[in-house]
Amino acid sequence: MTQSALGDIVKTYDVRGLVATQLTPPVARALGAAFVEEISLPGNGVVVGHDMRDSSPVLAKAFGEGVRSQGGHIRNIGLCSTDMVYYASGTWDLPAVMITASHNPATYNGFKFSRAGAQGISLDTGLAQIRDRAVRFEDGSEDYGTGDGEESSSDVLSDYAAYLRQLVPVTGDRPLKVVVDAANGMAGHTVPAVFGTGVEGIEIIPLYFELDGSFPNHEANPLDAKNLVDLQKAVVAEGADVGLAFDGDADRCFVIDEQGDPVTPSVVAALVAQREVARVRNAGEPDPVYVLHNLLCSKRVEEVIAGAGAVAVRTKVGHSLIKDQMKATGAIFGGEHSAHYYFRDFWGADNGMLAALHVLAELRGSHGPLSALTKDFALYAESGEINTAVTDQSAAVRAVEDLFSGRGEVDHLDGVTITSGSDDWWWVNVRASNTEPLLRLNVEAQRREVMEEVRDQALSVIATYAK
Repeated sequence: MTQSALGDIVKTYDVRGLVATQLTPPVARALGAAFVEEISLPGNGVVVGHDMRDSSPVLAKAFGEGVRSQGGHIRNIGLCSTDMVYYASGTWDLPAVMITASHNPATYNGFKFSRAGAQGISLDTGLAQIRDRAVRFEDGSEDYGTGDGEESSSDVLSDYAAYLRQLVPVTGDRPLKVVVDAANGMAGHTVPAVFGTGVEGIEIIPLYFELDGSFPNHEANPLDAKNLVDLQKAVVAEGADVGLAFDGDADRCFVIDEQGDPVTPSVVAALVAQREVARVRNAGEPDPVYVLHNLLCSKRVEEVIAGAGAVAVRTKVGHSLIKDQMKATGAIFGGEHSAHYYFRDFWGADNGMLAALHVLAELRGSHGPLSALTKDFALYAESGEINTAVTDQSAAVRAVEDLFSGRGEVDHLDGVTITSGSDDWWWVNVRASNTEPLLRLNVEAQRREVMEEVRDQALSVIATYAK
């Protein structure tokens, strides 16, 4: 393993690489040892969990060897979702690692690191140091320790499920029929636990609940529309009230309404934000109440937060970065356009299952269909995220900025965003992906025709840099 390869697989806020060629057991062992030296420190415990990919138990074992070599103690929770690792990290106040490549194809795997209390780790807050220390272990310039850390195993699934149900009780007299597409990922493990006991009146219709890291039915990436098709068809065919789609490590949840139409993550963020603000207000929360939204969420999210009497805080994209903001601001909730949803009551970490419970609770407490319930949260035209592989990300971003900069206000919070100053408003953002070699484009406008015009103009410029 070379430093350049580690440079390729260590991303802005996690590790992702090809199994066998980039991410091997020796690399995992080096990362485990580095994690102890840089984050958890010898003599302390480290939570370790993994998803259902064939390589995950092997990488978890090697990571644990590295931890124990430096005198760290493993608290192994085994097969789990990423938010189960956050639960264990928060409950036990221990640093943690989840072995998963989330929504990436079967040939990939990775690591998501947390400090104690499920706090995120990014390149700016420790991940660069873990990477550099791992390089030294891997190339032999730093020797592994001779420590003999302990290892114990715990099953947290039932406690995790009970904790979520307590945070968001899904009560009401209205029965619900819910189709869930687990995509052969970890939701096939967690959904039965969450809904199997303690939630009466909700019928779960499972799609692809068998754990299989080869993803035989479709990729576990609900951001790609083609991976929602089976769920959309099943919702309509079953006459279901709602459909839920989870990604591979089950920390993100996408929603389909009773007509088979996707409910955008911005709409879900607005709905949950409104519910969370109302909840803390009823509990006597003093002003100010903060709610985060990343800069790619619909303008409607900010409007709903303000309308609920809270303060909307605009952030960069990325789960570790937003976790830092959740802690710094004391925000009660945060939403991302990518269907990551963050909760103060869940240690500021993201939890797709909690967002799903909010949607179901809102639906159980209403009489109309989901499409009517969400209509007021979906007033504007969004392009959705459009990804392009380009030869020069920086040049492509500059070209888009040059095209639009004379037509609106420019900011560089994350990539470049141009916002028109007209009443017939629009905004466009283009940014380099933090996790993949792609350029990401997002556009929103008050009117669909304007959104499409701005989108197509941006895409015409980006196309000149396409690979």
